Amino acid sequence: MKTYKTICPYDCPTSCGLLVESDGERIVKVKGDPADPISKGLICRKMQRYEKSVHSPDRILTPLKRTGAKGSGEFIPISWDEAISTITDHWKQTLDELGPDSILPFYYSGVMSLIQRNCGDALFNKMGACSLIKTLCCSAKGVGYSTVVGNTGCLDPRELSDSDFYIVWGSNMKATRLQSMPDIVKARKLGKRVVLIESYAKEMESYCDQVVLVTPGTDGALALAMMHVLVEEGLVDSDFLQREAEGFEEFKDTLGAYTPAWAEKISGVPAAIIVELAREYAAASSPVIILGSGNSRYGNGGMTVRLITILSTLTGAWSRAGGGMCGCNTGSGPYVDSDRINRPDFRTNTARKININMLGEALNGEDGKAPIRCLHVYGSNPVGSVADQQGIQKGLLNPDLFTVVHERFMTDTARYADIILPATFSVEQSDCYSAYGYCSFGTAYKIIPASGECKSNWDIFCLLAKAMGYTDDHFYRTEKDLLEELLANPMIALQHISDDEWKVLKNGGVLSTALADHTDWKTPSGKIQIVNNELASHMPQYQECHGKNHPLRLVAAPSSETLNSIFLERDDLIDRRGLMTLAMHTDDAAARGIADKDSVLAFNDMGEVTFTAIVTPLIAKGTVAATGIFKTKQSANGNLVNTLHHERLSDIGEATTLNDNTVDVRKV
Repeated sequence: MKTYKTICPYDCPTSCGLLVESDGERIVKVKGDPADPISKGLICRKMQRYEKSVHSPDRILTPLKRTGAKGSGEFIPISWDEAISTITDHWKQTLDELGPDSILPFYYSGVMSLIQRNCGDALFNKMGACSLIKTLCCSAKGVGYSTVVGNTGCLDPRELSDSDFYIVWGSNMKATRLQSMPDIVKARKLGKRVVLIESYAKEMESYCDQVVLVTPGTDGALALAMMHVLVEEGLVDSDFLQREAEGFEEFKDTLGAYTPAWAEKISGVPAAIIVELAREYAAASSPVIILGSGNSRYGNGGMTVRLITILSTLTGAWSRAGGGMCGCNTGSGPYVDSDRINRPDFRTNTARKININMLGEALNGEDGKAPIRCLHVYGSNPVGSVADQQGIQKGLLNPDLFTVVHERFMTDTARYADIILPATFSVEQSDCYSAYGYCSFGTAYKIIPASGECKSNWDIFCLLAKAMGYTDDHFYRTEKDLLEELLANPMIALQHISDDEWKVLKNGGVLSTALADHTDWKTPSGKIQIVNNELASHMPQYQECHGKNHPLRLVAAPSSETLNSIFLERDDLIDRRGLMTLAMHTDDAAARGIADKDSVLAFNDMGEVTFTAIVTPLIAKGTVAATGIFKTKQSANGNLVNTLHHERLSDIGEATTLNDNTVDVRKV
């Protein structure tokens, strides 16, 4: 038995370092790596039994060909040769008859390592296929933040110990930022205050001193009213703003209209609470806003984050240790040259661009263009995780669509595939990782042979490229060769590391890299951009979100037991999570004659979904919250929460608006 270092491959800000015990053929035990500079041995319950997923009896181990109707899940095993030739024959025919605009690669965050996640781009660039706009998670958040401070790094979570007042704004840290939870717990023991601003507070309420429930999509109104108080009561740091920002005087003149009383009518937060919160924030020396992503998933999501980011600058907190923002761009990297993976130089045409949030529209030809005829899915399960489940399923049922899915398990999307290719787990492949929530970079090397006939994304795409007749050297090497090339040609963040740190990367492990200078403003002007003349809405202001057709605002909440649609093969986690639930406020439930644990139907113009009700005061009035992603077979009517999600995009960033939908609910 031998112990190896590896890295968690999943969609989490941390990219935790792991210690894996293996006999050379199987993974026997997984635990956190105490030497990891980020997680320090603390890992989530999901990864503590990672071997259950890797060696699950339900794993797909051979290529499969569909024999039954699309969606039936009826397949037979075939050889790799047959699978590759079937796929490339379809591609060649489609390219000849319809051109590359009819071929769509589709991937997102099923794996977050740099090579295996992105290596398909080289093949599809070579082919001239569609280019996917990957804005499923929090692109509006990233763009909203950057409109104010550009690429300036926010706080790395390891700096939170220096903060003296914490606003956890729209973040279920227990589910999405577990490694930062000890900082919150310790802060409270030291007498520091933690305030939660949230629409659904069930999981975080016990970790905070105060809960402020806000109507979904109205966080911008709350931020504006807090800034109104700061200005009216002379609580801003005028010297800091004059020195470090541009546009404050113009913006200040607009704040008179955004009173706490005005914000109360919109956000549901009492005016007195807004005043108290603004004063407490200003009284702190190093207050921090730990910003989640949920409040950016609206039609006004970019503006909302822009306003919250501006709020974080007004007291000069960014100039003091522990002050400012956490949860956005940490300013780390770049570490490796992504062009060596993606190979944009292979593309000779102008790509047709398709937004990931509008897959149903693209499959059904509703965007005014020819429908997609070849869909290649990897690292994603769109039937369970992308807006408009019914539209996506309709498109996948099209007999003219040829669908390929790389998968480890029979997901709801894989059931519609014509060909399924068996994919590997992280311990069966080599790669490198850049944590998106910390300043760190790491490498992890193959530990055990791939189970059955499974292959990594890299190996699959190389096989497909060769079968397409592409002779570029890029497709005739191993993933380890590419990893060595990336490390041999480092980008700026790795160019000055020590010999000992290089040894860590050569052997496998995680490095902590330099933290950002939080007042080195990486904007065109070199200052904070409170007013941004590059934007259509150059002056920050309140914007309404999209949906208002039904009385209840629907939000999606993360689950601590699963991650997106990953881990649905794990009965231990599924049992702990329980049924598909819909949380609703006590008053809203009473008005509809709904009691806790009743079976209820949520519906809107998109469809209807059955849930089990959770009745609680820990949710904003007029709001319902669905937690986690499930399999369709776990739903009483086969529909998942994304049935109720429109394909509309955010104001900036072309991002998902999955929290910007309204429904009504009735007892069934």
